[in-house]
Amino acid sequence: MVDNICAIATPYGVGAISIIRASGPDAIPLVNKIFKGKDLTKVESHTIHYGHIMDQDEEVDEVLALVYKAPKSFDGENMVEISCHGGIYVTNQVLLTLLKNGFRMAERGEFSKRAFLNHKMDLTQAESIMDIISASNKIALKSSNASLRSQTSNLIKSFRDEILDILAKIEVNIDYPEYEDAFEVTHDYLRPIVVKLIENMDKILKNSLITTVAIHGIKTAIVGKPNVGKSSLLNMLLDEDKAIVSSYAGTTRDTVEGTLALGNVTLHLMDTAGIHESIDYVESIGIERSKKAMEEADLVLLVLDVSKELDDVDKLLLEETKKKNRIIIGNKIDLTPKVKLDDIIYISAKNKEGLDLLAEKIEEVTKIDSIDQMNGNYLNNTRQMGLMEKAMKSLKQALESIDYGYDISLIEIDIKNAFDSLGEITGEANPDELITALFTKFCLGK
Repeated sequence: MVDNICAIATPYGVGAISIIRASGPDAIPLVNKIFKGKDLTKVESHTIHYGHIMDQDEEVDEVLALVYKAPKSFDGENMVEISCHGGIYVTNQVLLTLLKNGFRMAERGEFSKRAFLNHKMDLTQAESIMDIISASNKIALKSSNASLRSQTSNLIKSFRDEILDILAKIEVNIDYPEYEDAFEVTHDYLRPIVVKLIENMDKILKNSLITTVAIHGIKTAIVGKPNVGKSSLLNMLLDEDKAIVSSYAGTTRDTVEGTLALGNVTLHLMDTAGIHESIDYVESIGIERSKKAMEEADLVLLVLDVSKELDDVDKLLLEETKKKNRIIIGNKIDLTPKVKLDDIIYISAKNKEGLDLLAEKIEEVTKIDSIDQMNGNYLNNTRQMGLMEKAMKSLKQALESIDYGYDISLIEIDIKNAFDSLGEITGEANPDELITALFTKFCLGK
């Protein structure tokens, strides 16, 4: 039996108002018991009513109650959203009054989980809610809103519909072989369809690598030899003194991190220790961490001191990073530049010059500007991408079986697996424990 839940839906702290969400089959009459004002059980859905929350004869707060009647609510249940004054104490007192009168505290993400279970949204839409809340740039917000409007769901549905058509035809052939006018599914019929599905999924996955970077941010390592201005660059980008800046080489001995929204891109920055040969034990550990950060980064910002000629360490770093997604940054143009390279961005971290050029280059290298041309043909997170890769793997196995001439009934197994994997993306074929795990990532009021 579904019980009645409540939780604070606004951020915890002092503000103008707080919103407390109450939901469940008896939510409206239970709130009405503690509401002094109009009878909430007799009002129309989607209406707001002024009154007071009462704890027996004691007034708790002056509030507005917004009533939603099932199934036309966020989670498909009867729901009341109570807007009270935004103090921490008064908000908790309203919540406590609800808990004393038939409600229990909602678990993390329970409202959204109920919305999913009541078919108000699928898993991709539920995930997009959290992406909207955590969006740190324009593209992330745009992509998340598109997914909330069922863009991702429709994309997956188009793949599943095509596969379902294949499965239906195979089943007719297997179950009703006596029907002479039934469409015959042959290897020659299946092969081009499966090949096209694989090609289209591969395109989606390539697009998704770009969009997930835009949505969730780029792991970015700032590398270079000591005293080229890596820490100054980090401080310039973050507009704060996050890292210690010194004229002495080797000041940074460990990784310093920060997050930055630069244009349409979010960067998870790591300022690393200068890479060079060192006999200092502590410094050597920092250098090894720098090399590891460089290997794991999605984007490398290689900083060179252009006021000096390139030395062997600079040349080694240029060679080691050439296969990485990188941007070469020539720092210290406030001094006389002595280095000229193709495709280099010149800056002065000291004078905060060149940031606009760097932002443009980052968007170019990460191909963020191509998202608008993708027309929604992408996925929004690694969970979705992993499941589509799994579906594509099953289709590749089916293709291999087709080429070997295996029986159609055996090929159907792999095609069915692909269908199920795609269903897991939207939640149409999801195990209960995965659903629970996903929604525990949500905040209480969601």
